Order: sequence, then C-alpha cells, then structure tokens
Amino acid sequence: MGFFAKIKEGLQKTRDAMVQSMQRVVNSFTKIDEELFEQLEETMIMGDMGVETSVEICERLRRLVKERGVKDPAKIMDLIEEIISDMMGDENEIDLSTKPSIIMVIGVNGAGKTTTIGKLCHQYKQQGKKVLVAAADTFRAAAIEQLEVWTQRAGVDIVKHAEGSDPAAVVFDAVTAAIARECDVLIVDTAGRLHNKKNLMNELEKISRIVSQKAEGCAVETLLVLDATTGQNAVSQARLFSEVARITGIVLTKLDGTAKGGIVVSIKNELGIPVKLVGVGEKIDDLQAFNNHDFVRALFDREPEKTEDAPVSDAPAEEEITAPVEESAAAEEEITAPVEEAAPAEEEITAPVEESAAAEEETTASTEAPIMLEGDVAAEPEPESEPEIDIPEEPKKKKFNWWPFGRKKDK
Repeated sequence: MGFFAKIKEGLQKTRDAMVQSMQRVVNSFTKIDEELFEQLEETMIMGDMGVETSVEICERLRRLVKERGVKDPAKIMDLIEEIISDMMGDENEIDLSTKPSIIMVIGVNGAGKTTTIGKLCHQYKQQGKKVLVAAADTFRAAAIEQLEVWTQRAGVDIVKHAEGSDPAAVVFDAVTAAIARECDVLIVDTAGRLHNKKNLMNELEKISRIVSQKAEGCAVETLLVLDATTGQNAVSQARLFSEVARITGIVLTKLDGTAKGGIVVSIKNELGIPVKLVGVGEKIDDLQAFNNHDFVRALFDREPEKTEDAPVSDAPAEEEITAPVEESAAAEEEITAPVEEAAPAEEEITAPVEESAAAEEETTASTEAPIMLEGDVAAEPEPESEPEIDIPEEPKKKKFNWWPFGRKKDK
C-alpha cells in the first residue's frame, strides 16, 4: 500500500468531520453570499483548522470568487482545495546531504519520539546507511533501555551513558563517535519535556548549541514530534519549541486515529514549519515521508495523479521519437516522387504476381493430394471406421422393434 492509499485511509475521520461538513454547507446554498462564507469558516474552525488559518482561507476564497466571477456554489470546494494546496507549498524532504547528517528528535512525552526513532533506524538501515543513535533522554525511567531494544531490532549502534547523567555530554560523545566512525546518520533522542517547563527547555537549547558547534558544516534536522490527536494544542507546542530550537520539520504521529488532521494546514500556514514525516499506523513502515499534494488530494477524497503510475521512461521516449519523425517527413517527401515514377514498373510486376497466384493454387492442390490418398478415400477426408460404426449390417438383423404388447423380431 503506497503513501496515498495509507494517508487517504488515515484521513477518513478528518474527511467525515471537516470536509464532508463543508460539502453539506455548500450543498445547502443555491447562491454564493456572505452567510455561506461565515458557515464555511465556522466549519473549518470546528475541524481544528485553527481560527487564523480558517479566516485566511475564507478571505482568499472571497477574492477568488470575485476575480473569477464564480456564481455556482458547487465550485466552492474546488476553490478551497486550490487554496489549501497553495498554502501547503512544495515537498520538503529530510536533508541527508552530509556525512554525518544529524537528526534531533524533540517533543513532549507520549508523542511517539522513541517509536519514530526506531522506525527511522529501520528505514535508513534498509537503505544501506550506517546509523548511530544517541540516547540523550537520561531523565525518564527506562528510556535508555527502551531505545536500546529498538536499536537492536534495527541492527544499529547506540551511544549511552548512565541514567541521570548530563544529556549534553551524551550528545557531545555521540557526535564525536559519528564523525570518527564515518556514520551516515546520527539520530539524537532528547528527553520528553513539557513546553511550559523553563529549565528543560533551557537544556534543549544547550544541546542545540553543542550540535551546531561540534558538527559545524553538517546538515542538522530538528524534528518536532507532535501527536495529531491533541489538535490545536500541537500548534501551541510547535510555537513554544521553536523559540528555543530551530525546528526544521514536523513528525505528525497518530494521524490515522484522529479527526483533527486539519492541524497540518494550520502548522504550515501559521508557523511556516513543513510536515516532513507522518505516521498513519503502528507498523514499522507506516512512518512515511509526507507529500503535500497527496495529502490535499486525499483530504478532499480525490484520486491520485496519473503521473505517479506512469513509467519514467515514457516522456523522454516520446521526445526522442518525435525528432526522427519530423526529420523523416522531409525524406518521405523525397521518396514520393520516385514512387510515382515507379508506377509503370508496378504494372509490370502484376503479371508475374497473377502467374504466381496460379502457381499457388497448383501448390495448394498438390498439398491436398497426399491427404486424400492416405486412406484410399477419394471424396471424404473422414476416417473409414465411422461409417462402419454408424451403419452396421449384421446388427440390423438382430434388431428388435418394441410394440405395446411385447417385442417383435424384425424380419
């Protein structure tokens, strides 16, 4: 099952709660007026799209309706889809351009940080990358042991200290080891912290400084793991975490179990932080790279774009073929003249062709002759045993006719 199928299935609750509600609002109007815009705005807010984002969508919708002169309310949903697609922008993949590339995973407890790290380790290991994990969550009980189980399953190395040690020291040693071992990816697990705890947020800021100093020139991704079921609270978390760390992307987990999928649009529009990974299930391959266009099409229950299934080689092949065809057009014009001149020669050829037709008839007759002579039968190609079975003479004398009062032998 590809990303589109999984995200479409995962957004079922969001479609039922928000998109279908908007569709019912649009279907209840026969003309486009201010009341329609107000009801749509209210429906978006109830679907956890956020007040700021919902107001902006409706403002842009008013402008598009006025600019294009739209009169039919049935076209409103297509305009909303176009606006949200424009808000989401283009795809943003995780930057793994350097060696090592560092991925810091932050977020509150229970959002799914450890599970996300385990799935990332498995995926990168399958791609042939050398992965190292830093167990910098030294505050939570059994956090190091839980992470160690995931690394053993994925077959990657881990750098850990004793429970209660300084997380910044673990990160320092992990960065040094990643450079020395020539690892492709270093994934740093940080302690789950509440966004309103000042001392823990200061600790996160210290870890970020060490990574930027020790791994200068390396690509650093800071991924904030958010639980989609928390709705607008996730937006508040992202806003406060971004004050102490330069967040480059969002990992949105548990999207398949919530009706609040509209926060994806809200986070991108209000904070400018793209969603880079999304969890749509509990399996190890259910954490996938986020595709903005597929998300919008799945949200509005559209079919995937046909270009995804088309072979990559089709387009270039077409371009390569068109050039020789155009060049052959001139050659074809040059050939037509000799062909017209060769018309008399064609008439001369017809006579031998007719003679060859007669010869062909003779050959067909000759090929049929051996078949007719095989069983010494002149007319019928069928086997001789059939007439003897169908019309036997001796059984005819022993045949009995049935009468109402018994049977009578045929004379």
